[in-house]
Amino acid sequence: MLTKLSSLKTSFSGVDFSKYSSKTSEFVNEFSSRANKEGKFLNWVNLPSEQLKRLDDIYSLASSLKAQTGVSKLSVMGIGGSKHTVEHMLGINGLNISGESILFYSDVDSISFNRFLSKLGGDVLSSNYMIASKSGSTFETKDGFLRIKKMLEDAYMAQGKSSDDASKLASKHFIAVTDKNSEKSELRRTSNEEGWLGDLYIHDDVGGRFSAFDDHALFTLAYAGMSKEDMASMLRSAQEVSELSLSSDLELNDALKEGIFWADAKLRGIDASVHQYMGSMFENTVYWHAQMQNESVKDTLKQVAKVPDAMHHSAEAHFNPANKLVFALTVPLDKGVCASNAEAYIGALSMSYESTGAFFKEYVETSELGLTPEAAGAVTQLRAFATVYQEIVEAVMQNKTLPDVLDSVLQPHVEFYKKNLKGGVVVPGRIG
Repeated sequence: MLTKLSSLKTSFSGVDFSKYSSKTSEFVNEFSSRANKEGKFLNWVNLPSEQLKRLDDIYSLASSLKAQTGVSKLSVMGIGGSKHTVEHMLGINGLNISGESILFYSDVDSISFNRFLSKLGGDVLSSNYMIASKSGSTFETKDGFLRIKKMLEDAYMAQGKSSDDASKLASKHFIAVTDKNSEKSELRRTSNEEGWLGDLYIHDDVGGRFSAFDDHALFTLAYAGMSKEDMASMLRSAQEVSELSLSSDLELNDALKEGIFWADAKLRGIDASVHQYMGSMFENTVYWHAQMQNESVKDTLKQVAKVPDAMHHSAEAHFNPANKLVFALTVPLDKGVCASNAEAYIGALSMSYESTGAFFKEYVETSELGLTPEAAGAVTQLRAFATVYQEIVEAVMQNKTLPDVLDSVLQPHVEFYKKNLKGGVVVPGRIG
């Protein structure tokens, strides 16, 4: 028997769910008919339960990578979902707060590269490197990877190693997260040919923004010190959200209610919306959520921000009567020394938004430095489901035929700029 989550609680105002109750089964059937089917890009629905089977391997690989080089830092090289999902997961789980374990590089300009090297203390040998790319040929990722690879080889040769030995030693610093099929992934071929450690891969039909429970994120969490027990709890909670999110009982299905909330605003002609997250643990969540919004809903009118930072400079626009918006607020269940003031602040925001437009609030269960593992799994999977449900609800309520593969899980327009990079060759120190 399905029951409501204890780690996450939502409340809604300003939306009449009774207008949608007769369609609830239709919304869910549209989703469930595609979930976990090949080519539908909804393989993330049951990914948490599949990943539970792989935890021993993931933790073993994290330990082995540290052991074979003797260094404890990991640099994540990837863009989009290969980066933002990892940053989000570290932040909400209270890990890598000072950047002590994990660094990121996802740029292509000289200043950013120099700043990254500065974080390494100018010593590329002080870090291991996770290269994350489904195709293995992502322009931005490949540029950084090849530069670091050459610098590692040069560093070992400067110690007196032969060219062959330097290449072998450099390879010990790398682990690839890519397609498991070497015919599809240039990076997988490189990993195989150069003897890189282990097999981490990006699952088929899991788009980057939906990949918070894929190998690149879980491996990094393990590397940063998340216990295996906490990771298992997080994954079980995420899978519980999947089960609740495919229920036709609207009182259990918070993901559908959130999808209806955002769709209802659009159907009422309100294009602009706001989702705010309260607290420093969500610093990187806003980047991941913005990616989800831009790539899935394909809408740049939604503001996704962290408060209190964004509150004062956004309030003037939010509460201007000329602007019609709807609002959401994700807040921690504060049990610490700041609890009374935090709750007063949450109350002020809630009262203000409720009197201004439709509003929903999520309370998420917390630990000392972030969310509980159960809350981390729940809120992450909930966001993915709600995003897709928004498309389904809008189409069904307007009697529009949904495509065989939902628009919200595809991103065809990103090729617009990528096509202008094709033909470019990435080599160490130069892009021609």
